[in-house]
Amino acid sequence: MTKTAIITGAMGGIGYAAAQLLTQNGFHVVGMDIVTADACADRIAALGENFVYISGNLADASDRQALLDTALSHFGAVHALVNVAGVAPKFRRDLLEMTEESYDFVMDINTKGTLFLSQLVANQILKQEDRDAVGNRGYIVNISSCSAYTSSTSRGEYCVSKAGVSMVTMLFADRLAGEGIPVNEICPGIIATGMTAVVKEKYDKLIAEGLVPQARWGLPEDIAKAILSLVDGTLGYTTGQSLIVDGGMHIRRL
Repeated sequence: MTKTAIITGAMGGIGYAAAQLLTQNGFHVVGMDIVTADACADRIAALGENFVYISGNLADASDRQALLDTALSHFGAVHALVNVAGVAPKFRRDLLEMTEESYDFVMDINTKGTLFLSQLVANQILKQEDRDAVGNRGYIVNISSCSAYTSSTSRGEYCVSKAGVSMVTMLFADRLAGEGIPVNEICPGIIATGMTAVVKEKYDKLIAEGLVPQARWGLPEDIAKAILSLVDGTLGYTTGQSLIVDGGMHIRRL
């Protein structure tokens, strides 16, 4: 059985690396991102015939439905959802100066969009009879962040949104465990993506000073490998887990 995966944020660093790795491992992939197809035509073409792209905003219910409809019209079923799409605040502000507009912008995509796309896709998977070699109907993987449990007072809305993703993961894992749909999250550390490029100098210094025990930036490919293990059945008896991929940054050291 050829599996079909939906990936949001598919043209960004982690999402694109995941799309590459999954297509290389036999998945059909339907990707969505906010950018137009024309603006990322080369990247789309490089993913080959097993990849289909749709431009859309995860915060928009009609775009979420269009994403699912695209997957079904091309491949007939969905077996995995990888919620990568996420945004940082447009401007970093002290917590005491954070605006409601910024909070709503971040939460609508990172948390609300993730929650309701998971709901939509889970209901579709429940309609399908297919089971894989380990007996599961499908898989959901959410990309959270070390910011779900690490305070950054200059981007509080982002931290709150990712803590919300962690609870979304737990809730769906609980609800769907008996339905054969494992739900897990990955918490990346400092990953070299467009989002972190604007603070590269800051993190270069922190890594050099020992913040990350493995002493390097994480790569989108590091996260993609973790995603693959959670959607191909390798970790099929795992649900409700947070897989921390951060080079050891979470270790408390004296």
